[in-house]
Amino acid sequence: MPVMSTSPQRWPDGILPLVAILRGIRPEEVLQVGAALEEAGIGAIEVPLNSPSPLESISRLAKSLGDRCLCGAGTVLTPADVDAVHAAGGRLVVTPNTVPAVIERAAALGMTVMPGFATATEAFAAIGAGAGLLKLFPAASYGPGHLKALREVLPRSVEVFAVGGVGAANLAPWRQAGCAGLGVGGDLYRAGHPAGEVHRRALALVAAWRASQ
Repeated sequence: MPVMSTSPQRWPDGILPLVAILRGIRPEEVLQVGAALEEAGIGAIEVPLNSPSPLESISRLAKSLGDRCLCGAGTVLTPADVDAVHAAGGRLVVTPNTVPAVIERAAALGMTVMPGFATATEAFAAIGAGAGLLKLFPAASYGPGHLKALREVLPRSVEVFAVGGVGAANLAPWRQAGCAGLGVGGDLYRAGHPAGEVHRRALALVAAWRASQ
């Protein structure tokens, strides 16, 4: 069973650094899709807060898979959002932008927090607020070269995930640039995808990630 760290400073031990982004998922399908992801080897699941009834989906995931998966929310924009996710049982907070108050609140609650950033200024603002994990977003807009240059100045202890346009087919250059993990949405799940299709895609992603190490 993975060891769930209470520190927001590092990725939890025993979990592949791959976050499945289930944008648009509905509560009635989330457990079947979540189980398919977990069976394929993906142990981190994000339900964006602009999905239908996201807190209900997060609650169901946390109750069913929370002992094996890091479950939580994406598109978290305010400290109040953080509180709502925590109350629903979520332990992962992912943001599209850099808001120190959001990072500080998640860290205070012992949650794993991954704020979005694009520039060195945003990255260091996030680190100053307590983040040890960062999300380059949207990664495809900036490219591996951007990450490689940033890695020259970021602390070695800070892990950067690439999110947005990165998946099994193009992860190699990101790994070479210093990417510590990925957040994958459409390559894994789109609204309405059956669990079997999600499982197949997840297996391919896990295999590609392991082959790149």
